[in-house]
Amino acid sequence: MTRVRIAPSILSADFAKLGDQLAMCEQAGADWIHIDVMDGRFVPNLTYGAKVIETCKRCTSLPLDVHLMVVEPENYFDTYAKAGANVLTLHAEAAPHLHRQIQRIKELGVQAGVAINPATSVSAIEEILSDIDLLLVMTVNPGFGAQKFIESTVAKIEHAREMLATAESHALLEVDGGIARDTIQRCREAGADTFVAGNAVFAAPDLAAAIAELRSLAGE
Repeated sequence: MTRVRIAPSILSADFAKLGDQLAMCEQAGADWIHIDVMDGRFVPNLTYGAKVIETCKRCTSLPLDVHLMVVEPENYFDTYAKAGANVLTLHAEAAPHLHRQIQRIKELGVQAGVAINPATSVSAIEEILSDIDLLLVMTVNPGFGAQKFIESTVAKIEHAREMLATAESHALLEVDGGIARDTIQRCREAGADTFVAGNAVFAAPDLAAAIAELRSLAGE
């Protein structure tokens, strides 16, 4: 299996201490920083845009994993790539021209990911699996942090891993939503290699210890 990546999500960070917390994540051995962009349309919440990505880029050398929970995601590609995104992941449910959009992200020199909601089958993106750098399986319905992990998504992760193998895709398999001490091991065993964790990291009394424990539970 590929190595474990831990990607703390700043959705759960204290923005009054964002620079310090990003530095702590980096020192603690986090692999990526996950940034959730929400437009209040695709999901019932509104978060942040290019300025926050630029701020994170100045505060950390870790790759920025930008998750676009937005309608018309193509309107954000150029701006967010310029702001410092290393990975841009759009939702299949918001992308009727998915192949074209994936190619545009790659043209910008950024890794391209596709996310699917809990109710969306992996089969819906079967034709694109060999073209992407990352597949994000949502393990909660997107839009808010600190949600309860949806148990049925474990089987979906297994299916996703099988389909990536069949497509001979080298895409990373990321999971996001309710990833914590009691869920990360099952997701790893199902085939996930990249783990977005919000509350499990930023609400912990010791951020570094939380990241180390998640990595250990994921078998690394």
